[in-house]
Amino acid sequence: MDEPPIETLSILLGLVVLALALGMSVHVLLRKPDERAAVAWIGLIWLSPVLGSVLYVLLGINRIRRRARKLRSPRQPVAAEAGRVSAALPPAADGLAMLAKIVDRFADGPLLDGNRVTPLIDGDAAYPEMIGAIDGAERSVALSSYIFSHDPTGLRFVDALERACKRGVAVRVLVDGIGALYSLRPIRTELRRRGIPSARFLFSLVPWRVSFLNLRNHRKLLVVDGQVGFTGGMNIRRHHVVGEATRTPVRDIHFRVEGPVVAQMMEVFAEDWWFTTREDLGGEAWFPPIASAGPVVSRGIAAGPHEEQQKMLWTLFGAVAEARRSVRIVTPYFLPDEALMTALRLAAMGGVEIDIVLPEKNNLPLVAWAAAVRLDPLLAAGCRLWLSPPPFDHAKLMVVDGVWSLFGSSNWDPRSLRLNFEFNVEAYDADLAGRLEAIVAERIAAARPLTLETLNARSLPVALRDGVARLLTPYL
Repeated sequence: MDEPPIETLSILLGLVVLALALGMSVHVLLRKPDERAAVAWIGLIWLSPVLGSVLYVLLGINRIRRRARKLRSPRQPVAAEAGRVSAALPPAADGLAMLAKIVDRFADGPLLDGNRVTPLIDGDAAYPEMIGAIDGAERSVALSSYIFSHDPTGLRFVDALERACKRGVAVRVLVDGIGALYSLRPIRTELRRRGIPSARFLFSLVPWRVSFLNLRNHRKLLVVDGQVGFTGGMNIRRHHVVGEATRTPVRDIHFRVEGPVVAQMMEVFAEDWWFTTREDLGGEAWFPPIASAGPVVSRGIAAGPHEEQQKMLWTLFGAVAEARRSVRIVTPYFLPDEALMTALRLAAMGGVEIDIVLPEKNNLPLVAWAAAVRLDPLLAAGCRLWLSPPPFDHAKLMVVDGVWSLFGSSNWDPRSLRLNFEFNVEAYDADLAGRLEAIVAERIAAARPLTLETLNARSLPVALRDGVARLLTPYL
């Protein structure tokens, strides 16, 4: 049998390559909303059809949301509020009514009145309150932490959890699978030894599940008896107790929350626990009736990579866009995308006072280097940037117009806004916002201003280092 001529094989191969390039191009056109990314990928595919197509399949297709959706199977909420009617905003917040409507479109629950929020500075104030609440528990304790270290602070929590179990309290502890590795001695070993029910969120070394390791539960939640909640940016580790002599103390702010919004916090924990263990938490031990506890109108905002909407990104963007007088931001990691950068610059050029407080010495130098490249446009637009001195400030806080506050686990970086499972609370209350602005003012008073002159004075090697770090922003 005669072999096909070389010309025929060449034509067939050319048709295959053409079909491959066309197929990949169609996928780019349908799946890549960013025009610059779409043009770049299509150009690479047509300049080098085989190599470009292979690289696009390996690196260009975003599998994060699909994987996260697959992991987060639907669960029927226990604490579903009646209807979607949000609580009325206090008169001082009338200027932010549009922001409330924006968040109401994608948040899982409505704004709820009757809440009390108490800021707790550092582990020195937060940990005794949290352990005291556990010791006072009568029915249930739900604790979720990204990092739960096996150190003197972590063991104090374990002691309190063990005491609660011995009183007959239902206890559940959830630790992130990667966060658990921050401690050389796993805390779950100690929890199991003492008979405390616990689970590890999304960790496996099985090859076909390793890709899920990028999806982290970064939430920090403690709910006691379904009535009292604690949330913020603080993990459970000795570093946060600034008063204790440690080599690397870490400052932070946590919050005690009371009132109906605690049910939203408990709902988020129950969903995470069900996903991890398939145990469905329900009943009054976990979801009791909750009476009014204060004047704060607030709502929990749970966000994760399994959702179509980038809830936290949209919340931050909406808050900046609706600000009329002031925006105060405290964050350890500051790598906002171009749209959020533009919103900050436009607000500043429109006369909004914008203060951004960042650590002078970051615990993740690569993040600080990448952030440095993005700061000069903000300064040029009139934003004020402040570098807070050591110890490292891990606080995550935002206050708008002296009435709206946002606190929780999210950072201003791609990982928090796109990859992590996060939980934050928005609150409308002038008194709370005033207390938080006072905290921000204290940090600013101790900080040094960052100026354009300082940035421009960087040496060429430092500027190149920062520029290279910027290219790694999507992975930080």
